[in-house]
Amino acid sequence: MILLVLGVALWAAAHLCKRLMPERRAAMGDKGKGIVALALAVSILLMIFGYRSVGEIFVWSPPSFMVHINNTLMVIALYLTSPGPKKGALFYKMRHPMLAGFGLWCLAHLLVNGDLASIILWGGLWAWAIASVKIINAAEPNWTPGPKGSISKDAMFFVASIVLLGVIGFIHGLIGPSPFPG
Repeated sequence: MILLVLGVALWAAAHLCKRLMPERRAAMGDKGKGIVALALAVSILLMIFGYRSVGEIFVWSPPSFMVHINNTLMVIALYLTSPGPKKGALFYKMRHPMLAGFGLWCLAHLLVNGDLASIILWGGLWAWAIASVKIINAAEPNWTPGPKGSISKDAMFFVASIVLLGVIGFIHGLIGPSPFPG
């Protein structure tokens, strides 16, 4: 459990250091990018090994229909993390589509996983995404959206998100539980 908590904490710290300690991060210069990248890689490994090492401690049992809600939310999350919101017409005024998509990804996983390790992992990453939005908005309150794109771009990235969900779901089923019912 400790590795999992350390992984989530290191993920948050590595991402937030530029916002919370700008002078220290600036003093690192270009080599700071490598240090942050290394910290993120270590955090991912800690989360993977930490998650896999925790025994099954069930907090709640999600109903089976949550799988369908999870998959629907995952299509939306994949779309939001794609270039679609910036190039399309539907969400071009959304300030943090990638963080919103990441948060939706976390929420979707919380809906279908009722064990303590999942709650720590996905809940911690969701908290980081929410904190990031608040910190960025406080540091840079003035923001102007880019130009409005086209609905055809929205459609293209939405279809790509469905295809990507299929690919991710297939790989997910190879290394863990299949996200698709049946």
